[in-house]
Amino acid sequence: MNTDLLSLFDTDEAKLRAIVAKALSGADDGELFVEHAQAESLTFDNGRLKGGSFNTDQGFGLRSVAGEAVGYAHAGDLSAAALERASDAVRAVTAGYSGSYASAPQRTNKKYYGDENPIGSPSFEAKAKLLTDIDAYLRNKDDKVRQVTATISASWQVVDILRADGHRVQDIRPMTRINISVVVGDGDRQESGSFGTGGRIGFGDFVADGNWQVGADEALRQALVNLEAIEAPAGTMDVVLSSGWPGVMLHEAVGHGLEGDFNRKKTSAFAGLLGEMVAAPGVTVVDDGTIDNRRGSITIDDEGTPSAYNVLIENGKLVGYMQDRQNARLMGMKPTGNGRRQGYSSVPMPRMTNTYMLGGDKTPEEIIASVKKGVYAVSFGGGQVDITSGKFVFGCTEAYLIEDGKIGPAIKGAMLIGNGPDAMKRVSMVGNDMKLDTGIGNCGKAGQWVPVGVGQPHLRMDQVTVGGTKA
Repeated sequence: MNTDLLSLFDTDEAKLRAIVAKALSGADDGELFVEHAQAESLTFDNGRLKGGSFNTDQGFGLRSVAGEAVGYAHAGDLSAAALERASDAVRAVTAGYSGSYASAPQRTNKKYYGDENPIGSPSFEAKAKLLTDIDAYLRNKDDKVRQVTATISASWQVVDILRADGHRVQDIRPMTRINISVVVGDGDRQESGSFGTGGRIGFGDFVADGNWQVGADEALRQALVNLEAIEAPAGTMDVVLSSGWPGVMLHEAVGHGLEGDFNRKKTSAFAGLLGEMVAAPGVTVVDDGTIDNRRGSITIDDEGTPSAYNVLIENGKLVGYMQDRQNARLMGMKPTGNGRRQGYSSVPMPRMTNTYMLGGDKTPEEIIASVKKGVYAVSFGGGQVDITSGKFVFGCTEAYLIEDGKIGPAIKGAMLIGNGPDAMKRVSMVGNDMKLDTGIGNCGKAGQWVPVGVGQPHLRMDQVTVGGTKA
């Protein structure tokens, strides 16, 4: 595959540069975003290979920014004629407007992942055999196993960004992911467990003999725990969150509220609170797209700005927002490398990369021992968040009662209810075991999905509302 995407057009680069310069004349900002993407997925379900897909897509998006307005046009046709038509469309936003074109993003020589295409390696046959082996392994492991679903997916994205000032940058982004789900049963009762892992890496380590069994064992363990779980109580109680994936609550309840567009428009619960205490002392939250090989990492964002380590909340104080170029300019701030888009047909907007809370000084054992009666939330499933109010609801997929400082029986049906700013002020203990998730996060916003990472240490949150199913 030719990774020089501008060369795929039916004209030379000089002509493309002239069209882009003309399209963005009088604009404050904007760029030509060209993308080539490949994706592959195989699913093994209920004892057989149930689905397989492979697709290739490519195209361009042309954006012109004038103040708060955006003109955007896209096409799957890499031709000068299509780009000329897009140019005519986006120039409407600058009619009667005379802006000063923003300076180009700083360049970077850093690279946080390789560029090898994970599709096709290992072979289709090897991937199908792996899925078959996972199914057989789990069914032989425990006679309570009733269903196994395993999915392997991979993608490879090449992006090329050209600005009206001639600035041009490129990024090549691989991605892999493996998910295992198990349903176990005892009589009429059935429960499930799952495990997933991935990142901007190949399949090598996971496919290696012995490694995938760890993930399969974890999915089965969670399912068997849930099979013995009792109904969750409801009420207000202390809650301990485990490290790693439970950081998804931080992502949803706090992270979205710290994206620049919501704060510029004053629709976030955190709007206007820069410099103020929005969390308990000891709480520091960062967004970091520079971690090697992580699912949420990006060398450059989709406007060409280098990814960065951005501190959002420092020792409880709000110190920054995540910004794309447009919202940063309108707010008098600097872009933070968070301008992301799902693909060439979408406009960029402020989005998270890897968002996590830094560790503190307490051991997980100390935190659990400090709770007389409460809930220990180990893993979360789905949740809902209202950005304006910060209100959230999260369902626990693995949780336990805490009784007199000790972990008690597993519970099912527990829901954590609250609002982000208030929840962050209820953090009373921060663990020393910060951990990132295993590489499974996807984030939705305004109809666009992008890969992300989450993480946190063990946390104690005082007097949280817990929804339960116990009568």
